Amino acid sequence: MSRALENIRVLDWTWLGTGPLTSLCLAQHGAEVIHVESDTAHDQLRHIGPYRNNVVDINASGMFEDNHTDKYGITINMNTPEARALAYRLVSICDVLVENFTPRTMPKWEMDYTHVRRIRPDIIMLSAPIYGVTGPFAMQLGHGITTPALSGLHHLTGYPDRPPAEIGNAYTDWISPHFAVSLIMAALDYRRRTGKGQYIDLAQFQASAHSTGTAILEYSANGHEQTRIGNRHRYYAPQGVYRCRGDERWLAITVSTDAQWSALVRVMGSPEWAQEPRFATFRARRQHHDELDRHIEAWTCKYTVEQLMAALQTAGVPAGVVASVQDLHEDPQLQHRRLYWRLEHPVMGLVAHSSFPFIMSRTPRELVKPSPLLGQHNDLVYKDILGLSEADFVEHLLAHALD
Repeated sequence: MSRALENIRVLDWTWLGTGPLTSLCLAQHGAEVIHVESDTAHDQLRHIGPYRNNVVDINASGMFEDNHTDKYGITINMNTPEARALAYRLVSICDVLVENFTPRTMPKWEMDYTHVRRIRPDIIMLSAPIYGVTGPFAMQLGHGITTPALSGLHHLTGYPDRPPAEIGNAYTDWISPHFAVSLIMAALDYRRRTGKGQYIDLAQFQASAHSTGTAILEYSANGHEQTRIGNRHRYYAPQGVYRCRGDERWLAITVSTDAQWSALVRVMGSPEWAQEPRFATFRARRQHHDELDRHIEAWTCKYTVEQLMAALQTAGVPAGVVASVQDLHEDPQLQHRRLYWRLEHPVMGLVAHSSFPFIMSRTPRELVKPSPLLGQHNDLVYKDILGLSEADFVEHLLAHALD
């Protein structure tokens, strides 16, 4: 079966997280994506591990590999006068341009929407800087590591008696791309119906603040500011993560109804303590949550996490293994849905790659080729796709436009 975007060509002028993950989704669904770098200014993901056997190599970054499968990779040095004309020729053959620099970068190169729409009037361009293209902070630098803090997520993460906790990675880099891809698809549909292109200004900060759930609503409606509550929940009890038998094996349990509480008690063997009045209602369980946790963990630590998850889920109690990376790689549900694909990389060898978590029946995703080495497809893109002659190609090389 064909993939959904096989007739779409994307100029991928992105780096780090949000931008590359946006174009990655398009690539996995068939778009011809051309990722642009410079030999003097690599995509910073090339300098972030993990590296195979811990050997640092710009062509062997696990982060770059996972974000750039199924793309062509070219180099162009926008600091040379020859490069701008070449960049315009690339724009002329592309349907979509994606970038996530600060708003000063593309205008500096005269590659902002005002300029590129003169070259390709129906082009769809998406800009995804941290703060968006407009506003008082638009020109400030940002990073996916700090955006969860800016957006309020860190304020909500952690324990009430401790400082805010980081989530563990550039978490919001995995939020904005879902908005970005949806917007690009809507713009492609609009262009199909009207013949008109569109400019999309997506602020990563704004998309991330959107993900704080009911916190802003509660503040605006009730004047109450949500804060850190650890593993607890405002309306469920018990709610927590409990140690099980084995090294670093944990089980998450959520009880949201009295029926689920009764089922949990039955699975635990109806212990005497669970019959006490202080555990009879949600409010009572919430009030005595610390003691409740101690009782539950005294039970869970006797069993394997897999045993308990199966028993509780069968009884109708929401429960799940706190999965390690090894658990995820071996998970039969993820294997069935092909979240991970194995591709042979010329430097790293056989490597597992993650795909996007949805399946379309008529136009399924597919991972075909590993991430490009730096400048790997210069010949193919500039000569075969763009149509440069051998003489023009060599001339641009000599002028350092392709460095």
